[in-house]
Amino acid sequence: MALMRWGQPSNVFSELTRMQREMDEIFSTFAPRHARTRPSTFRAQVYPALNIYNDGESFILRAEVPGVDPKSLDIEVTGDTLTLRGERQLPELAEGASYHRRERDFGQFSRSFTLPEKVDGNKVVARCEDGVLEVRLPHAEDAKARKIAVKTS
Repeated sequence: MALMRWGQPSNVFSELTRMQREMDEIFSTFAPRHARTRPSTFRAQVYPALNIYNDGESFILRAEVPGVDPKSLDIEVTGDTLTLRGERQLPELAEGASYHRRERDFGQFSRSFTLPEKVDGNKVVARCEDGVLEVRLPHAEDAKARKIAVKTS
C-alpha cells in the first residue's frame, strides 16, 4: 500500500473505498460459496455511476443505467436538488444454473445531489440511449450570471 497525504477529502474517500474492496476480496475467500454471490448493499449506494458537469447554460448529468427500463426511472428536481431513482432487476437464471461470479448490482437505487445553483425545473429534458441516461438541467434565469454596467456621473 502506498503512502498518501490525507489532506484532500476526495483522496480519503477513494482510499477508503479501495481498502474496503481489498478487505472484501480477502474475506470473500473465507466465506461459503453461496455467500460470495449475495448482492452488496454498500456498493448499491453508489449505483449508478455518473458524471455531472456544467456547460455554462445547463448542468448535464450522464448516468450509466444498463439493464434499467428507462420508463422505470424517476427524476425529480426541486430548487437546486436533483434526485434520481430507479431499479435494476436481477435477471432470472435457467433452472439449475448458479452464479460463478456476480459483480453487477441490482435492486432499487436512489441518489440525490445538490447542484451549485437553482435550475429551471420546467425545462429539464431527459433521454436514455444505449444504457446511458442524459439529463439536461438548464440554469434558472435568476441564477444566471449577468453583466452589470457601471454608470458614470
